[in-house]
Amino acid sequence: MNICVFLSAADLDERYTRPAREFAELLGRAGHTLVWGGSDVGLMKVVADGVQEAGGRLLGVSVEFLANKARPGADEMVIAPDLAERKRLLLEKADAVVIMVGGTGTLDEATEILELKKHGRTDKPVVLLNTEGFYDGLQTQFRRMEAEGFLPRPLAELMFFADEPAAALAHLESAT
Repeated sequence: MNICVFLSAADLDERYTRPAREFAELLGRAGHTLVWGGSDVGLMKVVADGVQEAGGRLLGVSVEFLANKARPGADEMVIAPDLAERKRLLLEKADAVVIMVGGTGTLDEATEILELKKHGRTDKPVVLLNTEGFYDGLQTQFRRMEAEGFLPRPLAELMFFADEPAAALAHLESAT
């Protein structure tokens, strides 16, 4: 399975790197392919290292203005001309999506796949990996959107919330 992971390229502490590495190792040992933003820095590097070291494949989709940070030695690397094309390619190449800790870029990518799911334009499973409660506030907001009628589909059809890496991968494997 090609699993797209949206996550930060920032250098983060052990609270975030440990679960990211754990998820990556599970993904690699299971023989899955990581589809990710292609960067060889920060949390993106941690995940790519873990997948590759555990025997998984790496399929990166970088963007021209970040091409100098693209990971050498990926099994496949595509350089998109802009962020919109990068998102399109990431989603096109993925069978499933995991949202890990990140900033505005990660939120942008996450809302893109959720909007597509909301409108029935994709049925790919989406997991939000809520490491260390990072997305507690967002989870609360999504539940409020659902309760107040802002989501035309039940939240459970749009995404699965997981607190641990093993639960995230188990959900994806059972959903595809």
